[in-house]
Amino acid sequence: MLRVTHPPIAPWARAWCPWPEMKNHVPACRLQWPHVHLCHQYLPPTAVNTTARLAALRDIMRAHRVYAYIVPSTDAHMSEYIAERDSRLGWLTGFTGSAGTSVVTQDKAALWTDSRYWTQAERQLDCNWELQRTTWIESIGLWILKAVPVGGNISLDPFLFSIDTWNSYSQALHGSGRTLLPIENNLVDQVWGDQRPPPASSEIYTLPAAFTGSSWQEKVAGIRQQMEQHVRRPTAVLLSGLEETAWLFNLRGHDIPYNPVFYSYTLLTNTSISLFVDELRLSAAARQSLRAGCPGPLCVELQEYGQTRTYLHRYAQGNVTIWLGTKYTTYGLYGVIPQEKRLEDSYSPVMLAKAVKNPKEQELLRAAHVRDAVAVIQYLLWLEKMVPQGQVDEFLGAQHIDTLRQSHNRGPSFQSISASGLNAALAHYSPSNGSSRKLSVDEMYLLDTGGQYLCPLIPSPWDGTTDITRTVHWGVPTPFQKEAYTRVLMGNIDLSRLVFPPNTAGRTVESFARRALWDVGLNYGHGTGHGIGNFLSVHEWPVGFQSNNVPLAAGMFTSIEPGYYRDGEFGIRIEDVALVVNAQTKVPFLTFEVVSLVPYDRNLINLSLLSPEQIRYLNTYYETIRARVGPELQRQRLEEEYLWLQRNTEPFPLGSAATTTTATTILGTLISLLAVLLTGLQA
Repeated sequence: MLRVTHPPIAPWARAWCPWPEMKNHVPACRLQWPHVHLCHQYLPPTAVNTTARLAALRDIMRAHRVYAYIVPSTDAHMSEYIAERDSRLGWLTGFTGSAGTSVVTQDKAALWTDSRYWTQAERQLDCNWELQRTTWIESIGLWILKAVPVGGNISLDPFLFSIDTWNSYSQALHGSGRTLLPIENNLVDQVWGDQRPPPASSEIYTLPAAFTGSSWQEKVAGIRQQMEQHVRRPTAVLLSGLEETAWLFNLRGHDIPYNPVFYSYTLLTNTSISLFVDELRLSAAARQSLRAGCPGPLCVELQEYGQTRTYLHRYAQGNVTIWLGTKYTTYGLYGVIPQEKRLEDSYSPVMLAKAVKNPKEQELLRAAHVRDAVAVIQYLLWLEKMVPQGQVDEFLGAQHIDTLRQSHNRGPSFQSISASGLNAALAHYSPSNGSSRKLSVDEMYLLDTGGQYLCPLIPSPWDGTTDITRTVHWGVPTPFQKEAYTRVLMGNIDLSRLVFPPNTAGRTVESFARRALWDVGLNYGHGTGHGIGNFLSVHEWPVGFQSNNVPLAAGMFTSIEPGYYRDGEFGIRIEDVALVVNAQTKVPFLTFEVVSLVPYDRNLINLSLLSPEQIRYLNTYYETIRARVGPELQRQRLEEEYLWLQRNTEPFPLGSAATTTTATTILGTLISLLAVLLTGLQA
């Protein structure tokens, strides 16, 4: 096990930790003061005392003869965002980041999370916890092997781990003499007891036909056609991801913050449909929609949510083959299906069908981004006025952008990242009331924000999920800040204007977003982009630029969001949502159409670094913004915002561009294009 490398001294630690040499973080205090109850006297206000919770969990572990218990950050549907009721990791540790894993033994407790959350974890973990700066299951396995003796049991809730994750843990412990033991009655829930938040009870509703582009019956027919055409002829598809069922039946709910989904499973067979859900929560219209095909193969049979495993086990006893996605199906469900009756893919056919938006969905998502641009432009103008007066902090800013979206908006699509100065160097920082940094004209400010839109206006409805990031500076940025920003912008442009062959994997073209940074030895540690839903999840897999994503195809929406972060100083990210479309080429190729419509900060652009092609792209993009957003600003009588838009979309002079192209740059471009072509041919 690698020892934790302590980060730079945190401001809160100077005030709270009583030993000058240990003012880095709470775990450092613990190393010098082994009496945990005394260490807790010096906790920062951001940390939670978890001593009693851990003691209660360890009592239950002893009763079950469990040496180590693994607690993940997800729920039974592998959701990225989870309801408070499912925030077992957060309740047990005090850590509120969206990604992490903890392991508890009788004398140790450790948390694993990625670089986005290291600083946050340092602020939130108390003296009981060790922070492990990795997310590799191999690292967790090595830690467990050192902490648990041979013959010991390592337990977990099988309904909180995907098939892939379970197999990774099993492999990490294979041959070690330790046993991976599933316990279905979650041990953290037993400790949490009646203090655990209640289940969701809000209404599950149906989307109007004007939003969907296809009925749920048409979607079911399409999935059944895939089943018939598959070489193994599966008899059923199991859907575990919440977005899958919501999309398939054109239903939405409010069970998880920022995501209009509801707790459910679906078993779609070639002759029947079973929806596992709390039937009492269905609206009258939703119930009527689901019953429209009864009786017959398009009749949706409503089953109790809690009976999913029992029903699946009974169905699996017949002469059946069940198609499932290993990324979203838990081991708890997987285990009741005999091996010879499983058809496994990384993603279910519904997940893949959902990723390609139909023409109506594309139209509505474009319209949602026009509305979203209005709100962001209003916000940026407001900041220009208020920040010089010293009246805005990060938390107030996040609240204000959410308020500006309220008209025909179902809330934010995630918690807004409103980060000033050094806080912007934390890629997933979110402000809190009472501990926010003031926005200053002397610092960079990063806003990453999005909304969930649903407006039934006829004849021009719009709906969709938006996500956009802009970085601004109201004063005089340093030359390095301008260069870093411009190179991030160059990466955004280079990927956005790329033309590439069909069946190209996102990972193949991802380097175009990084090349301008790589040219001067800079980089960023997060992914370059993710898929985005249609009034669904803001992060929609399997679209994107990671190694496990599917090939890009026309109709997919993805974010393009390169960045650069200098720890303790500033952060830059420029994010747009783009639609994969057919390129205007003689043979079928693909490219991106950017649908985000907010101009970049002119104050941070060093035009001398841009090529003429990049400037032409910017000018064309700004013409599009004027044409699409300008009329909407005028329709809403936002004249000051309209003038702001005109100023900030003035065309850039081509004479300011870099006029020479080195042989190295030409060679680098040719090599990148060759890699794309080769990947397309191999796909």
